[in-house]
Amino acid sequence: MKQRPKELTMRPASEDDSDCLKSWLLDPVILKWFPMFSEREVDDAVRIWVGFSKIGAGITADWDGSACGMFNLYIQPFKKLAHTCLFSIIVEEQMRGKGIGQALIEEGEKLAKEKFGIEILHLEVYKGNPAQKLYERMGFIAYGEQDHFIKEDGEYTSKIFMQKIL
Repeated sequence: MKQRPKELTMRPASEDDSDCLKSWLLDPVILKWFPMFSEREVDDAVRIWVGFSKIGAGITADWDGSACGMFNLYIQPFKKLAHTCLFSIIVEEQMRGKGIGQALIEEGEKLAKEKFGIEILHLEVYKGNPAQKLYERMGFIAYGEQDHFIKEDGEYTSKIFMQKIL
């Protein structure tokens, strides 16, 4: 993996990151790759996402002291599923291509394994999302696809399931 830029730092996510997360999700370029549709749905997603920060399951990336991305583990409450975890990641549109996504995933993998004992990380990515190439470079393997998952303006988009054994 390439070296992290000196301008980039990582810290635990907090409820204070809610406004940044909401503004990123409301960006139409970013929102296209998430299931939310309206501001109300984004507000619900932000509440759930940031809620996991209370147990230390989130990371915020800062570039020169300003939030530019987030990673979140959706920790399972059920013992039989505690070894596996879905995660979400978001990087501010203007900050893409600087290694932020890679750094967030690397930090997220360490957090998952060391703090929560996660053995398998998995994600869901919509077909056509350019982030899929990053996930593949980071060692995530596609293991299934759900056709017609998203329906927007009469058009369907498939969801690809990916995972990585830690």
